[in-house]
Amino acid sequence: MNPQTQDTAVNAQTLPDEPLRENLIAALRTVYDPEIPVNIYDLGLIYALDIAPDGRVDIDMTLTAPGCPVAGTFPATVESRLLEVPGVAEVHVKLVWEPAWSMELIPDEVKLQLGLL
Repeated sequence: MNPQTQDTAVNAQTLPDEPLRENLIAALRTVYDPEIPVNIYDLGLIYALDIAPDGRVDIDMTLTAPGCPVAGTFPATVESRLLEVPGVAEVHVKLVWEPAWSMELIPDEVKLQLGLL
């Protein structure tokens, strides 16, 4: 998958359960990258968000760099946070490296907050 923006990638992968989707995105926005003071959703680290009718949630996410010091623990952090969302029965977080994350995945409004624009 080649995400043009994280919203496009997430929208393309979700099922009609809009309230659950919104709650999942809200939960993802409470998880922050340890190196950049932005949540993982707005940072563009979430490449796919699949919601099954039985409450199973599958996430494809990346990190800002393969050598990120939290690579071994971060997926479990995300999984734990999403399991707190009502209606979620199971969460599977898959760490992916293709396409590589880049600053281009950050929305302009977040770049502005970070002083990058």
